Amino acid sequence: MSKILGIDLGTTNSCMAIMEGNEPIVILNSEGHKTTPSVVSFTEVGERKVGASARRQAIANPENTVSSIKRFMGSSYDSVENEINRIPYRVLKGENNTPRISISGELHSPQEISAMILQQMKKTAEDYIGYEIKEAIITVPAYFSDSQRKATKDAGEIAGLTVRRIVNEPTAAALAYGLDKR
Repeated sequence: MSKILGIDLGTTNSCMAIMEGNEPIVILNSEGHKTTPSVVSFTEVGERKVGASARRQAIANPENTVSSIKRFMGSSYDSVENEINRIPYRVLKGENNTPRISISGELHSPQEISAMILQQMKKTAEDYIGYEIKEAIITVPAYFSDSQRKATKDAGEIAGLTVRRIVNEPTAAALAYGLDKR
């Protein structure tokens, strides 16, 4: 039977867990940490890095290192203009007033960048359990709008996951608390 991967897709860091029996198990990333930086970097030779190795690229390669992508998910370009002024990578206005991240002349949607993070999480979880994971539940902040929730779901699907549910972070916390009380 296939497991469903629980993912907290965070602005700064992401985390993942699966259920083993009645216990939630947080899966460690390849560096042995519970959280993975939500950062994607593209090197000059065309290599893509995700996580801590991408975060290490931020100083030497800031224009090709994308962080805090969650702030752009499901938002219009006009609504995130203040955020754009705070980041070192280029964000352009795409079709339908959507933000697009420009990396070496190639445009990526926030969902595509988030999908790269989710793909890394999926691969790490698959390495841990030893078989393919096809389904996920992803948490989002309670204040996320319908378009931001849909964008998160789209990112999961781009990453090759069937997103069974988008759960508010406070709801996930309450559920976790309830698991501990049984």
